[in-house]
Amino acid sequence: MLEGEVDHEIANFHAQTCSHASPSQLSFPFSTNPPRTYYYASLANMGTEMVNVDEIPFPTHLTIATKPLSLLGHGITDIEIHFLQIKFTAIGVYLEPEIVGHLQQWKGKPANELAENDDFFEALIAAPVEKFLRIVVIKEIKGSQYGVQLESVVRDRLAEADKYEEEEEEALEKIVEFFQSKLDFSTEGKEDSKFKVENANVVDTIKTWYLGGTRGVSATTISCLANTISAELAK
Repeated sequence: MLEGEVDHEIANFHAQTCSHASPSQLSFPFSTNPPRTYYYASLANMGTEMVNVDEIPFPTHLTIATKPLSLLGHGITDIEIHFLQIKFTAIGVYLEPEIVGHLQQWKGKPANELAENDDFFEALIAAPVEKFLRIVVIKEIKGSQYGVQLESVVRDRLAEADKYEEEEEEALEKIVEFFQSKLDFSTEGKEDSKFKVENANVVDTIKTWYLGGTRGVSATTISCLANTISAELAK
């Protein structure tokens, strides 16, 4: 089990290249009440009940820093090339069940309306509950490819919000360097690396990339989150 000290809003990249039986994974725990120590859940501690996301098993529950989290959303990232759907990653979004209490103003709203409401997802991101993203690589890609894509998206969004300064540039350069030098996303061999992003603006943008409603990278994940939380709000 790995751990990392969190002094303020930090995204911890935990990247693992595993054997053929276990695809490559990225985990993103986000702090909400710093300071705090985060513990990366191992699959052995995630429980036995699973949900398959494109044939990749995701535990329905896991525990981070002694807090139980539930799988409230899942989906994939993909691209269409010459009419063929190429799937890159499977995504699992784990949140504390208490998230529902922070979203009561959307009670009674249908899931399709929530999926199109960026204010709803901004409230979800800002809610003071633990959040954990598990990203599993479906198609083998190079670490440098992922790093450059992440850098491009985060840089463009920060620049648009007039928040791209020297500190953000340095943080993104370190992310790209990490993925270029330490990691290939494949299913061959074993490698375990981790990296912290301590720039709050960069962390916020990464969260928005995955959880940002219409601005999110995975429409299927956003739709699933909207469906799950709409159902929970209706109880």
